[in-house]
Amino acid sequence: MNRPQKGAFYNRSLERALQILCLFKWDQQTLTLSQLSEASGLHKATVLRLCSTLMKYDFLRYRQDSRHYSLGLKLFELGSILFSSFSLRRTATFYLDQLQSNLGKTVFLGILENDELIYIDKKEDPKNPIRFTSQIGTRRPPYFGMLGQILMAFLPDQEVNRLLKKTPLTPFTRKSFVSEKEFKERLLRIRKQGFFVDEEEALDGISGISAPIRDYTGDVIAGVGVGFISSSEDGKRKKIIVKEVCEAAKGISKEMGYRETKRLQKISTTDPRGGASLLHLSSRMRDGRSLGNRRAK
Repeated sequence: MNRPQKGAFYNRSLERALQILCLFKWDQQTLTLSQLSEASGLHKATVLRLCSTLMKYDFLRYRQDSRHYSLGLKLFELGSILFSSFSLRRTATFYLDQLQSNLGKTVFLGILENDELIYIDKKEDPKNPIRFTSQIGTRRPPYFGMLGQILMAFLPDQEVNRLLKKTPLTPFTRKSFVSEKEFKERLLRIRKQGFFVDEEEALDGISGISAPIRDYTGDVIAGVGVGFISSSEDGKRKKIIVKEVCEAAKGISKEMGYRETKRLQKISTTDPRGGASLLHLSSRMRDGRSLGNRRAK
């Protein structure tokens, strides 16, 4: 087995544990302690210690009756996450490209993973001098921006509580929510209307519009959103962006096996912040009034 060059952060025990996992093949799905020791070149006592740790975290299983080890369900779980993200990206590519082309804006695809928002795809106009700092693989707090909130809106209440306890609300701009009560009320409105308009809550001068993506089970598995300079779009244009984003999310969801059973709400009637028509967004912005509940000062 090829060994990486040892550096300052090299961990021998971790390397050995990974070597053990890599010994399992399609034609060798179960191995005894002796087989693992012989194949790895490690003493049985060392292999036993490493296997015990891998079993603790479900990376290995052990059958007492046959005294054989096999790969554990944790690997299946991690592999499923990876496969899902690859499958989702592949399915979404056409719709993301179309959305970027139709609107000329930067488009993002994101998921919640390990209690964080992670961007798994991004489409932008190479001719546009404006660049968003978030790249594919960038991680943010779970409630961050248009994608974080659209994803949290469809989580069970207990999961929302757990995430907020682990990662309390932190303001990114003066318009960011800091009240947990008001934030949860916001999530309920987002869930009801099916999309979200972020007005400079993540970045000053930047707005975003997002919608949820569902799979064949009906669960929300990802979010798609469009980011843009706030001053570049009026209320009429935002209505168009909402429609385009929701249609893209609907198309990706259908490709992922989701079958809609209820009629979509009319997106022209409700403001994501709780009651105002999107037609009034531009006039309210000109008046300088807040589009939501109280924000951080």
